[in-house]
Parts: sequence; structure tokens; C-alpha cells
Amino acid sequence: MSVAAQSFNGNLKKAVAGIRRINLEGLRWRVFDAKGQVLGRLASQISTVVQGKDKPTYTPNRDDGDMCIVLNAKDICVTGRKLTNKVYHWHTGYVGHLKERSLKDQMAKDPTEVIRKAVMRMLPRNKLRDDRDRKLRIFPGNEHPFGDKLLEPYVMPPRQVREMRPRIRRALVRAQKKAEQQQKGGIKVSKGKMRDEALQQSA
Repeated sequence: MSVAAQSFNGNLKKAVAGIRRINLEGLRWRVFDAKGQVLGRLASQISTVVQGKDKPTYTPNRDDGDMCIVLNAKDICVTGRKLTNKVYHWHTGYVGHLKERSLKDQMAKDPTEVIRKAVMRMLPRNKLRDDRDRKLRIFPGNEHPFGDKLLEPYVMPPRQVREMRPRIRRALVRAQKKAEQQQKGGIKVSKGKMRDEALQQSA
């Protein structure tokens, strides 16, 4: 058996572990596709479902959340410069052993941990936290061992993109016009240069 197959089987065993400790009666199996989704927006939706806040029977002291299966974790997106600027910190327990890892390095090492950390940090820190963590199953690709369950795809709400500010829009239009003129080969002469040339010709 190859190393990739062994690691895949190990991930599947880890995914199935702990299922027997969850009371699955009456729970839905919700499937989230992380491909092309923004990390924070996806994590907020997962945290809502795993807490059961999307149900009319939600109670803060009961764990009524559904099972959440997240696929394609390796294809998650982030906005801005978070890929290099966002850093995870942890301490080994020894003096001076403060470790850190950027989001880019963490995605290369284990992309499932990125989504798990984002979701867990949105959950309240109480005794229900571990049970909710067991209901969250994240996979880097499309394969998962829950094909025999009645899966329900989760439809993400449409993303509302803020309109561009007028000043930025005008600057963008000017930059596009300037690029078009440079491509055509026509060099735009400023008004000051035109006035100087006219004075020289009249003299």
C-alpha cells in the first residue's frame, strides 16, 4: 500500500472516530462545499448550524446542532493579504518556546485545521464545546466515509459585495484609460507642456 493510500485511510479512521459518542437521533447531515468560499463567511455559517441556531427549537444550554461535513478544505479562499499576514501562535510549554506558523504554511501542512480553528473560535467556551467539535468533520478533498447517510447540501447565502467608493472608481477608470492610451501608442501631453510649446513657437 502506498504512503498516500495509508494517509487517506488514516484520515478516514480519524473522521469516523468519536461518532458513537454522539446521539445522532433526529440530527441532519449537512454538507458544506468549501471550494471558492471565503474562510470567515463559511466558518460563521458552520458555527450557526453546529450550534443549532438555524432551528426554531434552539436553546443555549442544549446541544441540538446538526452534523456538519466540510469538503474541499484545501480550496478555501481568504481576502486581502491574510495568506501571509495571518499567523497562528502556540506554546510548547517550555520557556521561550513560542511557535508561530503563517496561514500559507498551515494550508500546506493541514488545510482542515484552518477551518476547524476558525469555527471553534466562533463557538462559546462552555461544556458543549467538545460535543460540537465532534459534530464537525472536515476533509481536504471530496472523499468522505459518510456516503450511506442522508446528506443535505447546504446552500451558502449570496455574498453582498460593497459598492466601490466614487473616488476609487474614478481612479480606476483613469488608470484604465491611461493603459488603453499606452497600448494604442498615443502619449497624452499635459496642458502645461502644450502651453510652453505654444509660447516657444510664438516667440
